[in-house]
Amino acid sequence: MTLSSPLLLAVGLLVTAVLAWAAVVSARRRTAALTAAGVAVPGSRRTYLGVGLTIAGVGVLAIATAGPAAMVPVPRTAGTVILAIDVSNSMGADDVVPTRLAAAQRAARAFVAAQPDSVDIGVVAFERGALTTARPDADHSVALKAIDRLKITGGTSLGTAITASLSAITGRQVAVGRDGAAPDIGYWPSATIVMFSDGQNQGADVERAATVAQRAGVHIHTVGVGTTAGATVRVDGYHLRTSLEEDTLTLIAQTTGGAYHPASDTARLDGIADTIDLRLTVSDEPLPLAGGLIGLALALLTAGAALTVLRSGRVI
Repeated sequence: MTLSSPLLLAVGLLVTAVLAWAAVVSARRRTAALTAAGVAVPGSRRTYLGVGLTIAGVGVLAIATAGPAAMVPVPRTAGTVILAIDVSNSMGADDVVPTRLAAAQRAARAFVAAQPDSVDIGVVAFERGALTTARPDADHSVALKAIDRLKITGGTSLGTAITASLSAITGRQVAVGRDGAAPDIGYWPSATIVMFSDGQNQGADVERAATVAQRAGVHIHTVGVGTTAGATVRVDGYHLRTSLEEDTLTLIAQTTGGAYHPASDTARLDGIADTIDLRLTVSDEPLPLAGGLIGLALALLTAGAALTVLRSGRVI
């Protein structure tokens, strides 16, 4: 149990203790006075029951004012989405205004905005290598900030993008073996990878990496950014022609049970969340107890006052 105002509890219990001490002293003085006057004193403790209930009500009210809360397990349905965003040099092409990367960022932000709070979203930026720039989190502002920080650099490895995304999902390093062996990472049907890329790949093991995701129950939805007509980008003083490779992105999606989407069709991206099999998780959340304690305190005070009136004709 937690308390929002421990100081109020200390003050309230001190007041209760003083009242209890005063009641005991008053009772002893009354008994002594009656005995000295030769009046028989009833031995039943019910004589002071009303006062006891009243003091108990004050004590319970003191606990209520401290804002107590109990931590209780609460089930929550949740899913995980990793946004894998291509930041390779070809994403600087301007066949999509203003650039492919800017278009991917725009589509990714729109996707994040459409997701419910029950979906944890992480971000992986990839080129030849890959880096988790935001771990899966229910706070979607973390993912949005990570998307805004993306910068263009390096080549492209779609296989690395997949394994890095799986690492972000599982919380441990995932990699295809040098001999091409696909690791067993368990079953993660509540996780989805949404990959934003122009599909140009300079790395290996794309199909093997997609197979790892498929065996783990992780769907990969690919989002093609760019045009098949392509554009020219300047890299290290050279002019390189680059165009959208839809076949590669479609193959990745089909292998894992996902779907291919053009970046211009952002409305269809919202439906990706419907394919996530939400898992049931349990988290501890505070349950305020003040309301119930106040009700109990009022009941004790009322009972104490009623008994006092019935036995003595006085409220106190």
